[in-house]
Amino acid sequence: MTVREDAVERPDGSRGVYGVVDKPDFALVVPAEPGGFHLVEQYRYPVGGRYWEFPQGSWSEPAGGRGAEELAAAELREETGLTAGTMRHLGRVHVAYGYASQGCHIFLATDLVAGPPAREASESDLVHRFVTHAELRQLVADGSFTDAVSLAALTLLDGRYR
Repeated sequence: MTVREDAVERPDGSRGVYGVVDKPDFALVVPAEPGGFHLVEQYRYPVGGRYWEFPQGSWSEPAGGRGAEELAAAELREETGLTAGTMRHLGRVHVAYGYASQGCHIFLATDLVAGPPAREASESDLVHRFVTHAELRQLVADGSFTDAVSLAALTLLDGRYR
């Protein structure tokens, strides 16, 4: 991650400084089965709480030619133990384009097969759970599912699994 300040000229000709956070893209995967979704819950240090979200992450080292779909599949296996028979790219969203260049590739994972998770040390407290559509709506309503990219993923699903 890098933080920079750019000298800019605005459309009206005035000058200013724009702060930008540059961080590599990450991937989020929506593991869907008839009737619901697989979620993970973990502690998120920057906001000081535990929240439910879809599995997501970035490479801990340079990607080295590996793509977003491979990353999404790796995060799915790592966090839930699930392997997807089918992965479909739903889109790429900007995370916070008012100050950051980072984006997120969102994938739909179906035809799921269970296996053991391979969590990193930082994910030792992670909880994996299958929720029905109604349970997910309740998690959103009660403020337990607030991750912006996970909510964007629900929008990209376009009603297919709700």
